[in-house]
Amino acid sequence: MASNNHTDHKPQQAGVAASFPYDRRTVERFMEAFPRARWNDEQKAWFVPGKTAARRIDRWLAQEAADQGAYGDQKGRDAFEFDPIRSPYLEPVDADLRVRTPYSRTVVEELRAIAWAHWDEDLRLWHVPYRSYEELRRRWHTIEQAARRSEPEARKRRQQERRNTDAGRVARMQSAERRRRRYPVPPEERPPLGVPVSTLAYGIVVFTDITGELAEAKALSAFYPHVDDRDMVWASWRNPDLDELVATWPARTDPGSDQRRRGWWQPTIGELRPARRAARRKRVRGSVGPDDGKRGTQQSGSVR
Repeated sequence: MASNNHTDHKPQQAGVAASFPYDRRTVERFMEAFPRARWNDEQKAWFVPGKTAARRIDRWLAQEAADQGAYGDQKGRDAFEFDPIRSPYLEPVDADLRVRTPYSRTVVEELRAIAWAHWDEDLRLWHVPYRSYEELRRRWHTIEQAARRSEPEARKRRQQERRNTDAGRVARMQSAERRRRRYPVPPEERPPLGVPVSTLAYGIVVFTDITGELAEAKALSAFYPHVDDRDMVWASWRNPDLDELVATWPARTDPGSDQRRRGWWQPTIGELRPARRAARRKRVRGSVGPDDGKRGTQQSGSVR
């Protein structure tokens, strides 16, 4: 619905042109409120004469919007009573429907797409008005399935199932190897120390020491497939910080086959950009105080 100052119906007559989607009952209510209104074919709108017409139409439009919302809520309430959603994640109250689930990105995305749904930070739940019940019902299967998958017991069960698979065992072994913070390098082509370089296994790292200890063949074949039959020695490494990544000058060309074969090279701009973004996010998280970090955690409910 909209209203506009009238300029070309009757220039000498004060008034306002009002337009809204056609509905027979709405037109009847409009004519009851504005019996002097006349339809203007050129503007495709109703012309309401009078110096106070604009203020009167604004009040009428606001009341119509409120009445339509109330009508939609009543219609949705009737639909819920006739065919209710029964779920531990949904609580119907007089004012609206309340949705409380474990944190799930899918739940957040689905509820954000529902008109008039909003997140309550104090109660840590979603409010959905009854007028949006049909849309909520259409999305409820996806919401409930995502909520069930996000329950702590379900997450723990999936983690346990993954641990018992071959892929899970391999992932644990790779994680343990990464925690050793070691990397095989050719003794005749050692990387520079103290500056960020790219690696095949761990992305961009900073080498801190080359121990000279000979890398065992079993570890090389299991975790570092780029190594062939050459002798390699272990080098210690750490993650670079943001300042080091920003100060690193990118390589002009992508690494060649020889550089990939030795396992390290000067980072390209395509490698530095995501590494800098990740380091910047890490720095921001590190600057949050211990109390500030409690908000938005994966507690019951979904942060909008």
